[in-house]
Amino acid sequence: MRTTASAAMLALAALAAPAQGQEVGDRILSALSARLFPMFDAAGRDSAVLGRIAETPEMKRVLAARRDRRAGCGNDLTCRAQAMLWSPREADALRRAVAGEKALPAADDGVGAQADREIAGVNMIVRSYALGAVPTTAIDGPGTVSPQDRQSRLQAADWLSDTPRAGSAQSLDPSIDYALALLDVSDRTDAIGHEPLLAGANAAAAARARGLDWRRYPYGAMIVTGVGPEMEGEPLSPFGKYHLRLAARRFAQGDVAFILVSGGRAHPRATPFTEADEMRRALIERYGIPPEAIIGEPYARHTTTNLRNASRMLARLGMPADAETLIVCNPAQSGYIESAKFAERNMAELGYQPGRVVRRVSPTELVFRPSRQAERVDPRDPLDP
Repeated sequence: MRTTASAAMLALAALAAPAQGQEVGDRILSALSARLFPMFDAAGRDSAVLGRIAETPEMKRVLAARRDRRAGCGNDLTCRAQAMLWSPREADALRRAVAGEKALPAADDGVGAQADREIAGVNMIVRSYALGAVPTTAIDGPGTVSPQDRQSRLQAADWLSDTPRAGSAQSLDPSIDYALALLDVSDRTDAIGHEPLLAGANAAAAARARGLDWRRYPYGAMIVTGVGPEMEGEPLSPFGKYHLRLAARRFAQGDVAFILVSGGRAHPRATPFTEADEMRRALIERYGIPPEAIIGEPYARHTTTNLRNASRMLARLGMPADAETLIVCNPAQSGYIESAKFAERNMAELGYQPGRVVRRVSPTELVFRPSRQAERVDPRDPLDP
């Protein structure tokens, strides 16, 4: 005979559980999906759009072939992971299928280009987190994983990609949710660690920006680039501390609207410190900079994305597109940012220049004009798309 307590627990469980076969939302994967795959995410939330994409004759053939390829793997998890990869021909078919969908979000280069980036992101995540490809840098990827843990992650991701999630694009193809699940089971949901970005620590600066006369200032912002610590337990690197002294001295001149500190939770691997947060804290505590004058950009993991993410943030805050900013950093990094080598790196890693260096003011200061191309979301870096 059931006790009253156990009967109550069963009743509560029945209330909390969805009906058999019902899709449920997953707040973590929904947020990660919107951040990494905005085009697929929007399609997943619009069944009419998803249906039109899936029902084009070319996509019907592609999707059927992808289903057959995965089914042919049986229970071989590595084979099933490989089956999630999109071939160039399949990616081309998807680009053509989405080309006319005006309801889907797109950057300056259109929805087809966004589809290309998102498919490339799916492929990169599957290769790195399921198939053992070496990530571009040692701070990325799933880390050292035992064979047993690897199998557990592959199995869980495979099951999750087949378990319906409300608002997903799973009915089109399971690969998007498979990629999201791989990140989740590897505890690499870094890309949503500070959302919503204009709330929390940035709320005061965002409120100030809404009423700001940007034209009062020669420079809309001072971008202070990160130099990640390399020692475990070190919140700020020695160069980072130097950058903050430079920033505080420059801000005291009164011709810059905001200090934008940029740096993620990247160095050393698995550090608990987010560089932008530590820089903000030091500016307030050591230099007395008011919080409403500081913008934190807590995702960038490389110098390229310091500038890309800063450009995005300033656009979101309403800074005029033609406004100039300052990049403030040590002379060596400043010279690198101005170099042809850095421009080549931007093209190789981002596919565009996140802005343009206009002129040099001093050995530690460059005048920089952000580009709206920086709005392109690119999940090939799934920790900071």
